Amino acid sequence: MLRTTTAKFLALAVLPAVVLPALAGCSDPGASAAKPESETAKNGVVYNTSVEQNRIRVEKDATAAATVPAAISKDGKLTVATTAGSVPLSFHATDDKTPIGVEIDLAQLVADKLGLELDLQVTSWENWPLKTQSGDFEAVFSNVGINAARVKLFDFSTYRAAYMGFEAKKSASYDIKGTDDISGLKVSVGSGTNQEKILLAWNKELEEKGKAPATLQYYSSDADTILALSSGRTDLNLAPYPSVTYRENTRDDLKLVGKVNAGWPSETLVAATTLKGNGLAPAITDALNSTIKDGSYAKVLERWGLSEEAVPESKTVSETSFGK
Repeated sequence: MLRTTTAKFLALAVLPAVVLPALAGCSDPGASAAKPESETAKNGVVYNTSVEQNRIRVEKDATAAATVPAAISKDGKLTVATTAGSVPLSFHATDDKTPIGVEIDLAQLVADKLGLELDLQVTSWENWPLKTQSGDFEAVFSNVGINAARVKLFDFSTYRAAYMGFEAKKSASYDIKGTDDISGLKVSVGSGTNQEKILLAWNKELEEKGKAPATLQYYSSDADTILALSSGRTDLNLAPYPSVTYRENTRDDLKLVGKVNAGWPSETLVAATTLKGNGLAPAITDALNSTIKDGSYAKVLERWGLSEEAVPESKTVSETSFGK
């Protein structure tokens, strides 16, 4: 169901998952009836979408493992939440049930470094904040960007650049660099997300200039969002940059037409998310830095075509250090 709104930004929103129609089983006429085990994209990346991932694994880092709080390490597991709808971040393999993607690969590296078994839990965007606060999840690897609202409840270990991409039909001539470029256009976006926050702010600027704001459109599923874009019912979609570039490189009907930092007007990063003050974030940061040092981190990003989003080091971000 389509709805149009200019509702206020929900402070605890998470970045949305935008699913490739062919992987969502929707009625996209361009979708393949059967999923290939792998595909070579236009950028040369061979995406393995099979159940057998042959993930990059690493040895335990004793120094990092020693910093894990006893309350978390006592069961020998690291319980990690992820979503499963955004290629190549976190999505289902060809069996439609096994979660795969760069987020899972990085979570596996961290668990290995900490000497813990990865206990992966697939959840929804709406559930991860509450379930992390309740202790059901010990960490979240799901393209979560750091913002002022989230640091009041969670601690973070950074691991990727955080960008959003505007995508449009291949035939479109849009070049989105700022607020004026979306004036009067129909833009699909996830409700209560960082993207919505950005677009509402841009619309406010447009109205202050006396220009027509963009019409923000919301659909009942991410697959419907992409179908609406490809069919011309919307002009633009604002989604996580890795998903937009993936579609640009694996489809013939969509392209990237703009890029904006997920923390606009400031900058932010994607980070592993843990409960505020429970002491796990520094351990995850140490584990991530160990993977950066031994090269396994770079191999994982390269595997999923995300090398340009690499960070030189992981940092722990809390409410006291945010923005410094």
